[in-house]
Amino acid sequence: MGREHWKRIWIGSAGNMVEWFDWFVYASFATYFAGAFFPSGNPTAQLMNTAGIFAVGFFMRPVGGWLLGRVGDRRGRKAALTLTVTLMSASAVLIAVAPTYAVAGYGGALVLLVARLLQGLSVGGEYAASATYLTEATDPRRRGFASSFQYVSMTAGQIVGLGLLIVLQRTMSDDALHRYGWRIPFVVGALGAAVVFHLRRTMLETEVYAQDASGSEERGTLRALWRHRREAFLVIALTMGGTVAYYTYTTYLTKYLSNSAGLAKETATLVSFTALLVFACLQPLAGRLSDRIGRRPLLITFAVGSTVLTVPIMILLKHADGYWPALGLALLALVVVTGYTSINACVKAELFPTGVRALGVALPYAIANALFGGTAEYVALWFKSAGAESGFFWYVAGCAAVSLVVYVTMRETKDLDLTRVPSHEASGVTTAS
Repeated sequence: MGREHWKRIWIGSAGNMVEWFDWFVYASFATYFAGAFFPSGNPTAQLMNTAGIFAVGFFMRPVGGWLLGRVGDRRGRKAALTLTVTLMSASAVLIAVAPTYAVAGYGGALVLLVARLLQGLSVGGEYAASATYLTEATDPRRRGFASSFQYVSMTAGQIVGLGLLIVLQRTMSDDALHRYGWRIPFVVGALGAAVVFHLRRTMLETEVYAQDASGSEERGTLRALWRHRREAFLVIALTMGGTVAYYTYTTYLTKYLSNSAGLAKETATLVSFTALLVFACLQPLAGRLSDRIGRRPLLITFAVGSTVLTVPIMILLKHADGYWPALGLALLALVVVTGYTSINACVKAELFPTGVRALGVALPYAIANALFGGTAEYVALWFKSAGAESGFFWYVAGCAAVSLVVYVTMRETKDLDLTRVPSHEASGVTTAS
């Protein structure tokens, strides 16, 4: 890759990192601010309330996917990426200044809800704009490698958030963290977003988009997307298993280790932090491998592994009695998930022509995340509160099994030309060749 390609990947990834820092910080710090916005009582009930608001953000993602996907196809990838980080900065500021239950009753929870709605809008468009930009901005022979940096940056955002949590846990008292310390990461997120906004204003548009000759009136429209509805439904199906598994072993893992396995919050946080560092390093390696052998082998490996191993891994994690056992199991799970995360961005982008690529990735992906990814944590806590926590393990395995059927029957996308992808060539559910 040339220097200019690396620059584009860096700018796209840096913005994605800040977006997902803000997104995941909510989940990472939920154990500290859950009691700030809701009446005191059962800690599990408080976590369910905050998880419910977390899930609401996901239900705004289809709206953001449609709105910002349309912007990305009609105005350019740069315009969409700049708008998403602006919305994310505003939401971080709102959470940082939100009043507590003791000060404003449920008014604070309302501010929290509005902030999550804005985050949902932002991330709903960020994923597709970033996936499209990273896929279009590189050599066709290295699209898997380049697009893998989307999950490198997403994971880096969470790593920074967890790292900040570890620092605050070691420099502030538990009482101070519960009273005001949890606001600090949201201030950091807002400042980071301002820096990325400046970077994205100077970024270059992709050549694939700039040279696209499709009709401007059709770009980014639902009518155009409907002509590629098979690909859109394919995105939903192939996302289902991956997004549930990803959120189970990232945003929910820390809570699971502390709330179910009984590990100290500090130990659970350190396990997640270390596992995610390794996970981030695996993404480019797996992405590069997909450029050699194709996308389907990695996707199938993920789905088989997740279907077979989820239940035993989650059961063993529940009985992990220290840092090392928990870390080993978490790493095993994330190695399996890498088969999906490292390449899912380019797979989806490769399915659509340029004029509807951002919307084609954004809307169906956001719908899948609203239905499965955003609700994973809430479903897990619901099973726990109902006294049937193992039901969630089978739920995750079942979602992976559904996606496995899609991976086995879909067509390989590695060699498709992004400048011209006719509908019949991009069709997903066909006999594998």
